[in-house]
Amino acid sequence: MDRKISVIGAGFVGATAAQRVAEKQLGDVVLVDIVEGIPQGKALDLTEAAPVEKHDAKITGSNNYEDTAGSDVVIITAGIPRKPGMSRDDLLATNAKIMKSVVTEVAKYSPNAVLIIVSNPLDAMCHVAYEASGFPKQRILGMAGVLDSARFRSFIAMELNVSVENTHAFVLGGHGDTMVPLPRYSTVSGIPITELMPPDRIEALVQRTRNGGAEIVSMLKTGSAFYAPASSATEMAEAVLKDKKKILPCAVLLQGEYGYNDLFIGVPVKLGNKGIEEIIEIKLLPEEKIALDKSAEAVRGLVATLAKLNY
Repeated sequence: MDRKISVIGAGFVGATAAQRVAEKQLGDVVLVDIVEGIPQGKALDLTEAAPVEKHDAKITGSNNYEDTAGSDVVIITAGIPRKPGMSRDDLLATNAKIMKSVVTEVAKYSPNAVLIIVSNPLDAMCHVAYEASGFPKQRILGMAGVLDSARFRSFIAMELNVSVENTHAFVLGGHGDTMVPLPRYSTVSGIPITELMPPDRIEALVQRTRNGGAEIVSMLKTGSAFYAPASSATEMAEAVLKDKKKILPCAVLLQGEYGYNDLFIGVPVKLGNKGIEEIIEIKLLPEEKIALDKSAEAVRGLVATLAKLNY
């Protein structure tokens, strides 16, 4: 295939993303991990599934970044996962060090790639990737908004007993407890959910969306979500690789938009083959802007902490 996608980190999220990318035939896949044998074994397993799944993507497992050379898109999932009782802030120092190391290698071998960041704390890791890569802001994307919106869409479909295909939702802001689901812009076949359910039920879904990751962590005990994050990263990769001009909520570097500067925040953007083609500014009600300001401050706090770390 003429496209190449590298996935850094062969854990649950990374391996599942490699599977999704291959089965959608978006291009050949390189799965990289520091643990010898893990990416090779998972790549071979995925390769042996290809005749059944009917795709011809070449899947390579490697411990060497040289094998990622010339990638069009790089999905970065590397880092330690969040554990029960662990806040996203607790992850900051360790994962910043891992992200800096990974991105430095990726940028060396794929200087024209679009980076899709999945590692947590997501918004802070985007800052690390941006600084370590030296790439223009258009080629650094944080995955969170697609995932959070997918969760909101799932809960809407469950509540109303409708097809998830009929649901659309926007979740803005940082990837964490301060994220901002927007019921006013969330619809079922074009009908705002504010017309389909009472305010108390909407608020319950909003809260469940905010706690979506923690809810799964509390059930799994020893891990965190991976199917939906992998699918979300793959949707972003597909929009880039196919130049779809798809509008998705992604964490991107804002420089004046929505009144924020030098901060990665989740907002709706148009994705094409160069990465971000347009940042779309939607009109927010005063209470929505206040909620987004609170989310931005939470991200700013993470970035301030990041600046004090020696990573």
